[in-house]
Amino acid sequence: MSDTHGYLHPLVFKYFEEVDQIWHAGDIGSIEVADQLEKFKPFRAVWGNVDGQDLRIRYPEHALFICEGVKVWMTHIGGYPPKYTPELKPYIHQKRPKLFIAGHSHILKVIPDPAVGLLHINPGACGKQGWHKVKTLVRFELTEGQIKGLEVIELPD
Repeated sequence: MSDTHGYLHPLVFKYFEEVDQIWHAGDIGSIEVADQLEKFKPFRAVWGNVDGQDLRIRYPEHALFICEGVKVWMTHIGGYPPKYTPELKPYIHQKRPKLFIAGHSHILKVIPDPAVGLLHINPGACGKQGWHKVKTLVRFELTEGQIKGLEVIELPD
């Protein structure tokens, strides 16, 4: 998920009921949203450009980790294949994540990048603030080094 901007849609709890973890790609918008998600499931997040110091102290700007054998890089502003942000492009080529998750644009995209061997996911935005017309979440499974069962979830207004 990404770009909640301080609003947590109540159906997030229904759609994420069966997941093991929730990941948020920035612009959380309020400590209350982070607290609710942390109480619900194990929660991993990065801060975004609208997040205040309270969230920036709590979460990193970039998260590089391995989950179920998949190297994951999550950040808020990362660009898209092959036009990653100039700051991150050399690190993507150096660190070689298999899954690159970035938010910010409010545009849902899932793009493979065979040049560096990764899958890029921008989950869109699931908050009320912004110009997006549809609130989206992305749900997937990581198992034995593979990304499987990717689903796009559209939330009603």
